[in-house]
Amino acid sequence: MAKEGLEMTEETEHMIEKNVAKEPDSAVCAADSKEMRAVLLTGFGGLNKLKVTKKLMPEPQEGEVKIRVKACGLNFLDLMVRQGNIDNPPKTPLVPGFECSGIVEAMGENTKGFEIGDRVMAFMNYNAWAEVVCTPLDWVYKIPDEMTFPEAAAFCMNFVAAYMMLFEVSNLREGMSVLVHSAGGGVGQAVAQLCSTVPNVTVFGTASPFKHEAIRHSVTYLFDRNVDYVAEVRKISPEGVDIVLDCLCGENTGKGLGLLKPLGTYILYGSSNMVTGETKSFFSLAKSWWQVEKVNPIKLYEENKVMAGFSLLNLLFKQGGCSQVKTTVQKLLSLYSEKKIKPIVDSLWALEEVKEAMQRIHDRGNIGKLILDVEKSPTPLGALSTPVHRAKKKKQKKEKIGDSDWRITGQRFHGDPTS
Repeated sequence: MAKEGLEMTEETEHMIEKNVAKEPDSAVCAADSKEMRAVLLTGFGGLNKLKVTKKLMPEPQEGEVKIRVKACGLNFLDLMVRQGNIDNPPKTPLVPGFECSGIVEAMGENTKGFEIGDRVMAFMNYNAWAEVVCTPLDWVYKIPDEMTFPEAAAFCMNFVAAYMMLFEVSNLREGMSVLVHSAGGGVGQAVAQLCSTVPNVTVFGTASPFKHEAIRHSVTYLFDRNVDYVAEVRKISPEGVDIVLDCLCGENTGKGLGLLKPLGTYILYGSSNMVTGETKSFFSLAKSWWQVEKVNPIKLYEENKVMAGFSLLNLLFKQGGCSQVKTTVQKLLSLYSEKKIKPIVDSLWALEEVKEAMQRIHDRGNIGKLILDVEKSPTPLGALSTPVHRAKKKKQKKEKIGDSDWRITGQRFHGDPTS
């Protein structure tokens, strides 16, 4: 990790920026204008490009819903955005974040289906990491009474992506087998849960060793992400697998395609291996694209294999997939009400702790989803870790495992999160 990253994550910004007048987007146009807290990305780069500041509170336009935010989801994609490691990155400064949950506070004209006070979760095309957001009606969904706000913020991105890849793209059926990388992450755990809703599905997962004990129950077979998992899978299933879900931006494309059975499907859906440091990794980017470019379409034809890509946000924001996503959300909510699936929340973080939360994802330390809790107070500087956490970190250091030394600024869940 770069020296800059280490320095920045040794402190938490507990105070909102006082000199907000220096930020053009936080200028107050009228004395009675309402302000809100928001995470601001001032430029692309390291963790020092993030800060919490004050901005004018948005008001809903026609067809929009105004939401008082309770919780926000944090994803690998947010790290890529911070680094500027995406196609056509937006201009900075900007407020990051693509999903949130909260309470409907107001509605614009021609907005039907919601009432003030409704508990909702929503997709956002940026701007989610704030106390108040406004988003189009088509991207907002009511949440069940028993679902907490942190669970709701961990629901949409992970479960919608997992469901559509498994059932819409791959046509998962009884008796099939699935290999999923990063099985301990939010999408990986959603994949495992959804596979369990289909009889006799075998799930092979890869994850860092320190996560194995916590997630072993969720998959059929679990392998160290750093070992030759192909050979291990072949020992168990010599013919290979039916579905490979690759969030590593094609780093293991050849291996994944080689494991596919005839008529099997390989889906590239993420780029987590490109987030290897605090800033953009051109080496990782070049390596990943080189691997993908080596795929031979004639070989796919000869071997009867399918290679696909999936981007939920492109489908939703650029390709008019609102109705498809809404249908998927309703199916997932039915599974939730039947207690067949449940979002896994790794930890809660205050807005002011966004740097530490991102560092935890950088270090692959999370099991499930990290959540920014808008109402949570930052952990005081100098807070000491418990003996349990100290023992855990000592053990991880001894085993030379790269877990995050995250200083216990986040609230780690050992049971159900509260609303």
